[in-house]
Parts: sequence; structure tokens; C-alpha cells
Amino acid sequence: MSIRRMIAHLCLALGLLLPGSGLVARNSAATRPTIVLVHGAFAESSSWDAVIARLSKDGYRVIAAANPLRGVRRDADSLGALLRSIDGPVVLVGHSYGGMLISDPVADRKKVVGLVYVAAFLPEAGESALGLSGKFPGSTLGSALAPGVRLPGGDEDLYIEQSRFRHQFAADVPAAQARTMAATQRPIARSALGEAAQEPAWRTIRSWSIYGTADLNIPAAAHVFMAKRAQVRRVIAVPGASHVVMVSHPDAVAALVEQAAAAR
Repeated sequence: MSIRRMIAHLCLALGLLLPGSGLVARNSAATRPTIVLVHGAFAESSSWDAVIARLSKDGYRVIAAANPLRGVRRDADSLGALLRSIDGPVVLVGHSYGGMLISDPVADRKKVVGLVYVAAFLPEAGESALGLSGKFPGSTLGSALAPGVRLPGGDEDLYIEQSRFRHQFAADVPAAQARTMAATQRPIARSALGEAAQEPAWRTIRSWSIYGTADLNIPAAAHVFMAKRAQVRRVIAVPGASHVVMVSHPDAVAALVEQAAAAR
């Protein structure tokens, strides 16, 4: 047996890649982090479909978490339970209110190697989604909301009025798709939007940010302010993109997530 063949067999046994041999590392997928996607208010897990398709094609394991949208503490606990069920490193990706959850320090953070904020809140301790969205002019979400649905205990579920959904939330999404998104939107409890964040995880975990310059839920000025304050590794402003930049520009979002997953 030639020396090269002997090395090739050894590499197969160890699951390594031998340059020029055509052998693929057996453990390459295992060393990649799992990508956990956390949707925000007025969206649901399918809002990540196009991003999931791209990440999966590139060999990443992806989980689109079901966000209860009941309150920062309660929702962060739910996310923490999911993280504890995953073996190996994780990159957390949050959209909108989902940024409040991936920032939360209580969830199991030992395995989180990166945070990606997609048109999302990067709160400081004591800040709420409601306060951050109103910190700079430009958000028209309040006037686009339907009358609240009363809940036991006095809270309310909030929805975006379906007739205003596309303009407010998804202006750069095809009309038929936006109508489906409006019909399937997940409500958020009013109290969740006012619940304060704790000491943020972005202080100790590497972070990235992407947003649309035509976001009507969280003004572009707020995105710039939060990303600069958190000293994110890279911030991408997508010209003319709406609040659902992961739906209208999935390639850009997936590319940034993969950049975070590959960072060392």
C-alpha cells in the first residue's frame, strides 16, 4: 500500500479531510453550530422559510423556535428550555421582539457563540420594546394596530389591522404573500412590549445586525443607535427593505447568519 493510500485510510478513520484526495470530513457538519431562529410579534416561524432553505442547503441544522409572545421573562425561559435540548454550539437569530429574547441573559448561554439581530431590538438593561421603538421618530405601528383582544387577567392580544399589514410590516413583499402573512400573524400580549430587559447577553457574546432602511416598526435611526451601542461586529442596512427583511431579502440575512456561524 502506498504512503498516500495509508494516509487516506487514516484520514477516513479520523473523519478528516485530505487535501486533493476528494475525501470529505465526516465531522464537518457536527462542528457547525445549530442555528436557532426566533420570530417576533405579528410574525410566526414560517417567516424564516426562505432563510431556512438557504441555511439548510449549506449544511446547517436549523430550528425555528415557536415564540409564545407572552412576555420577555416567560418567552426567554421557553427559549432557554429549547437551548438546553440542543447539543453543541448555537447561533441565536432574533427578529424584532425576538431580539429581546436572544439578548436575555437567563437562558442557557454557555453554548451560544453568536447573536444575529434581524430588524430586531438590542435592549440595554431596563429598556423595553415599546420604549426603544419610540426612542426615535418614524414608527407608525401604534396607528396600524387593530383593537386589542381582551385576555383573562386584563391583558390584551395585539394584532396589526389586516388591511394595513402590508404597508406597515411587509411593504416589499408580494401582495398575495403579505395577505397570507396578515392572516397568519401571531399576536403579542400588550404587556410583553412594555416588559423591561435585563443585563444584555450582547455584552459578552459576539453580535451582528441587519435591518431595512424602510422599517416602519423600528425606525432606522433606532437600529443604528442600538447596533452602535452594542458594538456589533457588522451591521448591514438593506436599502428600502421593510421590517420583514428576512422575507424580502433572505440571501442577505442567511449570508450574515453564516458569517456569524463561521466566526472564531
